[in-house]
Amino acid sequence: MRAIAVDDEIYMLETLQEAVSASSDIERTEAFSSCSAALAYAAEHPVDIAFLDISMRGIGGLGLAEKLMELHPHCKIVFCTGYEEYAVSAFRLHVSGYLMKPITAEAVQKEIDHIKGTKAAEKKLTIHCFGNFEVLYNGETLPFKRTKSKELLAVLVDRKGAGMTAKQICASLFPEDTDDTKNAAYFRQLVLDLKNTLKMIDAEALLRHETPYYSIDTNMIRCDYLSYLTTGKPEFHGEYMAQYSWAEATCALLQFKK
Repeated sequence: MRAIAVDDEIYMLETLQEAVSASSDIERTEAFSSCSAALAYAAEHPVDIAFLDISMRGIGGLGLAEKLMELHPHCKIVFCTGYEEYAVSAFRLHVSGYLMKPITAEAVQKEIDHIKGTKAAEKKLTIHCFGNFEVLYNGETLPFKRTKSKELLAVLVDRKGAGMTAKQICASLFPEDTDDTKNAAYFRQLVLDLKNTLKMIDAEALLRHETPYYSIDTNMIRCDYLSYLTTGKPEFHGEYMAQYSWAEATCALLQFKK
């Protein structure tokens, strides 16, 4: 992997660069003390993984992460910070990792190992949203214990990896049931069932939970809907998750985009 390390505090940058470079998975590490310098480099060179401080001058780590992902959509982002309050913002960006300072080589390697596992699963899990919603693993239909567990995954895919609270998800899954207590209990069962289903194929990292938000790691899947939004391919022929009434709103937006 080709890595960059970015921190505007020189001592912290040196420590971060040493920790990243210590990994046998990293071929090369470039270090930068400003967001602008890191972006200039990334515009001309491939970057597989970026270790970024969040609280930096200029556009800051969050802004830098967004621009890096525009330049290199498959670049993995790992935030490094001393401030826990940034965790939710980092989570909403669907980053690959989040490290608390002081950064150690062991902590960096743990994040890299997680990313390597994600890449392995990414090649095997395919999700079809155009037409009916279907989930395939190695080309075979993935079995779900409950149809609602499959629908839970569909809701999270529809959100393109953005975080949702349990209450928001239940509003889609149980639109006509106002018994919040019952819905919350059933929702917990569905989450457990989905986790167990994903665990069978070593893809449990797909489902993410950073209280109070649930989301999916979109880097782990091949998905026609997500591909269409970024590349315009494959073609959209007017049907989107056709078995779910809540998906009609997204279908209408896709029709408009077309």
